Amino acid sequence: MDPDPDLPRQTLGDFLGELAARLPAPGAGAVAAIEAALAASLVAMVGRFTPEEEHAELVGSVVAEADERRDAALRAAADDETAFTAVAEAMKLPRDTEEQGARRRRAMAEAQEGAAGPPQDILGIAAALVTLAERILPVANRNLVSDVAAATAAARAAATTALLAVETNLAGLDGDAAREGLRAATDTAADVARRAESVEAAVRRALRD
Repeated sequence: MDPDPDLPRQTLGDFLGELAARLPAPGAGAVAAIEAALAASLVAMVGRFTPEEEHAELVGSVVAEADERRDAALRAAADDETAFTAVAEAMKLPRDTEEQGARRRRAMAEAQEGAAGPPQDILGIAAALVTLAERILPVANRNLVSDVAAATAAARAAATTALLAVETNLAGLDGDAAREGLRAATDTAADVARRAESVEAAVRRALRD
C-alpha cells in the first residue's frame, strides 16, 4: 500500500487503511489533524442549520472561519507527514564515528524541531475552533446544540493528540525555543480542555431546560 499524501482526496477507508498499515506515516499527527477537521466540520454544519436573519452576520463569519480551519487542519496533516519523513531520514544517518554522531544529533534535533511545527499548528486550530463553538452556541439551532459540544470534544481530542506529538519531538531537546514551544503547547492544550468542558456543561444544561 503506497501512502497518498493528498489527504483531502482520499476516502476515509483509504486513510484508515494507511493508518493501520505498517507505514511510517500517517500517524498520530495526522489523527490530530483529522480530529480538528471533524470539529471544524461540525461547527460549520451547525452554522449552516442556523438560518435566523438576526444572527446572519455572526453565523456567516463562524461558518467561513470553520471552513478555513478545516482546510488548515488538512494541510497540517500533509505537513506532518513531510516533517516525519525528515525525522526518519535523519535517523538513518551513520553514527560510527564521533563526527558522524555529532552530525546525526544535529540533524535529528533540527528535524524534530521541524516535526513539532504541524502539531503546534493543530493546537492553534483546536483553540480557534473552541472559540467558534463558544460564539455560535448562544444562537445555534436548538436541535443541534449537542453537535456544538461534539465539536469541542473533537477539538479537545485534537489538542491532546497534538500535544503528545509536540512532547515526543521537543521533550528531549535542549534550548530555549524547544522549552518555550513545549510550555506553550501544554498551556494551549490545557486551555482547550477547560473551555471544551465548559461548552459541554452549557450544552447539557440547555438539553435539560
